[in-house]
Amino acid sequence: MSFDKLGLSPDLLKAVAKQGYTTPTPIQEQAIPLVLAGSDILASAQTGTGKTASFTLPILQILSKTEIKGRRQPRALILTPTRELAAQVSSNLRSYAQFTKLKSTVIYGGVNQRPQVMALQQGQDIVIATPGRLLDLYNQRHLSLKSISMFVLDEADRMLDMGFLGDIKKIISLMPGQRQNLMFSATFTEEIKRLTKDILHHPVKVDVSPPNSAVESISQMGFRVDKSKKKDLLVHLINDQNWNQALVFCRTKHGANNLSEKIESLGISSVAIHGNKSQGARTKALADFKRNKVRILVATDIAARGLDIPLLPHVVNFDLPNIPEDYVHRIGRTGRAGANGVAISFVSPDEKNYLRSIERLIDFNIPLEEVEGYYSPKMSSKNGNNRGEGKSGGKPTPARSSKSTKGKKGKSPSHQTVAAKPKNRKPKKRWY
Repeated sequence: MSFDKLGLSPDLLKAVAKQGYTTPTPIQEQAIPLVLAGSDILASAQTGTGKTASFTLPILQILSKTEIKGRRQPRALILTPTRELAAQVSSNLRSYAQFTKLKSTVIYGGVNQRPQVMALQQGQDIVIATPGRLLDLYNQRHLSLKSISMFVLDEADRMLDMGFLGDIKKIISLMPGQRQNLMFSATFTEEIKRLTKDILHHPVKVDVSPPNSAVESISQMGFRVDKSKKKDLLVHLINDQNWNQALVFCRTKHGANNLSEKIESLGISSVAIHGNKSQGARTKALADFKRNKVRILVATDIAARGLDIPLLPHVVNFDLPNIPEDYVHRIGRTGRAGANGVAISFVSPDEKNYLRSIERLIDFNIPLEEVEGYYSPKMSSKNGNNRGEGKSGGKPTPARSSKSTKGKKGKSPSHQTVAAKPKNRKPKKRWY
């Protein structure tokens, strides 16, 4: 199917074509007609599947049909959990709206509010916001939500993880009861299901991927490594494979800073991004990384969502996340928009429970290898080396199609895509 079959206006089709898109993704193909028809939707789609366009395009189309009378008031509100995601959505929205007369602005904390207030005073049709700054500006009477007719809650699961439930309920109470609601979440917990009852009215569910699965174009693998040798292994992989761009996740802000400084001291350009950094520093770090001025971006889970880095080849879990759903979002920074990517996890013996939780969630055994000199076995290799897992030179193979990853009878490949995993297979007992 092409975009012109979805009922979009010529102005929007022109903007989409200018971005180089010709064929809608599954989430766009299913969601756009439903939103245009006026339905509330509850959508599940993995990061990197093009979900932003699935709600911004129909919002622009619907609002363009309504005549503006008097001063512009926000008619659509898009709520996101992080500044980075808000900025990304705003950038995409401006690209799609370039041939329309609609105006939009983005508001988030961590920066001077004055430019945001001035933008609101000029009148806006669409506001993209994080909850805290939105409520702050509302309480200062810089904006009204009385004219909101379309509401998007993006990354709803992350919203709840970050403790925004109270703010979300407050914001909902400030909007008209009669409105169209669109809710997007990569995972569906019981909390999310309860929240849908407060927001959505007779929603149509859109589910284009198995729950809690990773994008099929991402090749997943891991290395057994001593905790004390993780930094050395990362530097070895960067140099041995000549990585030009990699996003590396740490569990703590302090750990991210230390790792970035270590890498930088060895002559590898690196920068850290986390919640203690100013918004200006975070924006500059991301911009430098996207322009390849910096090879390694070290981040906490603040970057697990909202970072859209085209053709990012590698994501590294330096520390495994203690929340298994975060693994899905972390590795979703690569393999976006159909491109291939490699997700690498460093697994030290103290992280075995995290690994098991992740594998149960995604229903997939992440193949593990060793690089000589970086791991001291605690047990005989015969106890856990039954899936083609062993020593290697630390050379991750590129993502493969599901056909090529199946291998010959009696053998298992060292790297597999999620597409190749058997259905409903339970993770085997590990080597620990």
